[in-house]
Amino acid sequence: MTGIKTSVKVAEAARRGGALVAGSRVVPEETPIALTYGGSTHAVMMATPADFEDFAVGFSLTEGIVTEPDQIEAVDVVAEDKGIDLQIRLRDEENDMLRQRRRHMAGPVGCGLCGIESIEQAVRHTPDVSGAKLRLSQADVVKSVALLNGQQPLHFETRAVHGAAFYVPGKGLIAVREDVGRHNALDKLVGAAARAGFKGDEGAVVVTSRVSVEMVQKTAIIGSPVIIAISAPTALAIRTAEEAGMTLIALVRGDEFEIFTHAARIHSGAVADVA
Repeated sequence: MTGIKTSVKVAEAARRGGALVAGSRVVPEETPIALTYGGSTHAVMMATPADFEDFAVGFSLTEGIVTEPDQIEAVDVVAEDKGIDLQIRLRDEENDMLRQRRRHMAGPVGCGLCGIESIEQAVRHTPDVSGAKLRLSQADVVKSVALLNGQQPLHFETRAVHGAAFYVPGKGLIAVREDVGRHNALDKLVGAAARAGFKGDEGAVVVTSRVSVEMVQKTAIIGSPVIIAISAPTALAIRTAEEAGMTLIALVRGDEFEIFTHAARIHSGAVADVA
């Protein structure tokens, strides 16, 4: 869909040299995006209005609505007055499963985390990726972040969005997506990689945000055994990555980084100059 802006220039008053001066700044757009299945809205996300088909496919995969991209028959992007409606048409089998899931979610109400079943739903199962054969060198880790830093045009323009990339050793970054929301950026990346036919176990997910448990879960769902982040992880993210057999690398700064889980997957190759 064309004609939708991902950023705008706004007027501002900035304090410079001890005084307020008139100026302007480019800021990212943030738009309500509804993800609709079979005529019923499943979720509404505040997101950057771009890469809609990638978002629809990636969200459907990481939320477990589908397991393969071809289970989605079509995605129609409908511009509404106050946002975007992604109308996603599933195959009959997946559509029936989603209806059953909705009926289950619409059961008894009360305390949000009352009962063991509710807690298990909140902390959902994370796939085991310990069997993935991917190995990275220290140079790969450094290079993946350096490459991502140079392939974020919207962030370069606004300094206000997150980036997510898929890094494959020997190929570099095969997909990069940006969004005001870190989860959205990762969903868009998942969708882009899936639509291009890349398998998650072939590479590492690289993100500019902190690593929460949801970021680990989404990475594991696509089969990637490595997540690399510029910022820090949460304690639950570390525990979840450890249990899933995933290598969690964070706080990548230049040629320095910290490995929190499954360090054996990173071999001691010399850190290359990636400037």
